[in-house]
Amino acid sequence: MSTSTHKPARYAPVPALVPYLLCCFVVSPAAAQPQTAGNQNSAEVSSHDTPATFKSKVNLVMVPVVVRDAQGRAVGNLKQEDFQLFDKGKVQVISKFSVEKSERQVAGEKEGSDGNAAGKPPGEKPPPVAPERYVAYLFDDVHLVFGDLARVRDAAGRNLAALEPTDRAAIFSTSGQTTLDFTDDRAKLHETLQRLQPRPVTRSGMADCPDVTYYQADLIQNKNDSQALQVATADAIVCMQINPSQPGAAQMAQSAARSAASRALIAGDAETLLSLNVIKDVVRRISAMPGLRSVILVSPGFFTPYDVVQHKTEIMERAIHANVIISGLDARGLYTVIPGGDASHAMTGDIATSPLRAQYQSADASVQSDVLAELADGTGGTFFQNSNDLDAGFKRVATRPEYFYLLGFSPQNLKLDGTFHGLKVRLTSPSKLNLQARRGYYAPKKVADPEEAAKQEIEDALFSREELHDLPVELHTQFFKASEESAKLSVVVRVDVKHIRFRKADGRNRNDLTIVSGLFDRNGNYITGVTKVLEMRLKDETLEHKLQSGITLRTSFDVKPGSYLVRLVVRDAEGQVMSAENGAVEIP
Repeated sequence: MSTSTHKPARYAPVPALVPYLLCCFVVSPAAAQPQTAGNQNSAEVSSHDTPATFKSKVNLVMVPVVVRDAQGRAVGNLKQEDFQLFDKGKVQVISKFSVEKSERQVAGEKEGSDGNAAGKPPGEKPPPVAPERYVAYLFDDVHLVFGDLARVRDAAGRNLAALEPTDRAAIFSTSGQTTLDFTDDRAKLHETLQRLQPRPVTRSGMADCPDVTYYQADLIQNKNDSQALQVATADAIVCMQINPSQPGAAQMAQSAARSAASRALIAGDAETLLSLNVIKDVVRRISAMPGLRSVILVSPGFFTPYDVVQHKTEIMERAIHANVIISGLDARGLYTVIPGGDASHAMTGDIATSPLRAQYQSADASVQSDVLAELADGTGGTFFQNSNDLDAGFKRVATRPEYFYLLGFSPQNLKLDGTFHGLKVRLTSPSKLNLQARRGYYAPKKVADPEEAAKQEIEDALFSREELHDLPVELHTQFFKASEESAKLSVVVRVDVKHIRFRKADGRNRNDLTIVSGLFDRNGNYITGVTKVLEMRLKDETLEHKLQSGITLRTSFDVKPGSYLVRLVVRDAEGQVMSAENGAVEIP
């Protein structure tokens, strides 16, 4: 048998780490019934497995904000009173405020303090190194052309080589045809990079007649822009070689222009929705990893018309909720819009309307990058564009801001109508600082189910690396190898109940603790978890004199030899507070 104690300098070890509830409190699940005045002799402590349900909190809208100085450095010394937040132009009360620090900043602060290592017993074997950061490289192979893809692929390979041993990386593509889940195997990552290639879904690579872009098609079909239609009609006359003087020529050309716009809109919608859905799926996937989480979207950008705005908002909502940062790298580098296209494209448009066509091409190229900027702004990430130094670009987007702020507010008199609410954040004092913040959110259409919201809350805590210490909880692990191929891993939890809030009722001190133990593999992939509820109905005498050593519980997992991460989340029903601890164990 082998035992490891999480944070030995902070907590005294549990003697022998034996799996038990205190002797006089062991009961069967059947005894876990409500305590009444006539039920004073029932067990004071019981434990049973149950779904995790809590009272839901007030629904907060969370707004990540990055503040930078004139040199582009993140600023981390601002206070809550330094910010003002507006919802549809109305000032809001900031009810939640926190400063989030990057892993580099936290590591520097730990090195500058005594830390737990100073109190570690001499000769004690350090725990296995646990993954601390997860980076998902998402390549938009649906919109990337080969030249740009080849350059960003090589730069990404160099960036992967610079990752820390505690980092885990994954590669995804918007086409879904090139994928590698989170791993520390650098060889597999580089091999997967080399398999990337452009994979357009609806575009054939041949110009239509007339050649209408997705952006121009949206103007024609959705906005009834007569000028955009005029340009497409003039181009149709040229590419179809229609004699303008023949009867019905204008109607024929206009009909061809509308048809081309319809085809371009259908194709563009399909590729845009596919890309947004894949981004949402990648955010969902990385949200299940227990650590700092970043998504790097490598793309030339793509046009997102107004009717898909809610899709972008849902991505940002999910990312903010899971503390996932999305950064964007414009794969075009420093690009130039060539009127009529480059030498590889034949001139098919009308010369008379070429200035207008050039305006649409320029606007089209500009709006494509908006989606990258919006997702980065909305989640506290970084957007890199207009530079051919892709190595510097990957270094910037792969590094989380040293500081960012999370502002939370509860909308007053919020109507459940699904409407968009524009947000604005500014500093209370004039300064030369630059703010980057999410631009808005959608109001819900119905009240969230309290039980489901509560389950989501504890699930979010489980799939995180953030440590919380609102409850006096200790985490220890032990394992026993039954054979060379199998072992029993136990997660032992000690709770100092004398420092927990109780509610007095029927002569007993009442509280329920929900204890969730989660097991992850060495790369942070979730394996399994167990939820237990500890029901306490303690007499005054018991609480005062018989619980000096606290209450200890154990959860066991059947595993194979290897490295594992353990995540413990404990939540109480009365105080509505939570503790969360991380552990790691190596079974040889």
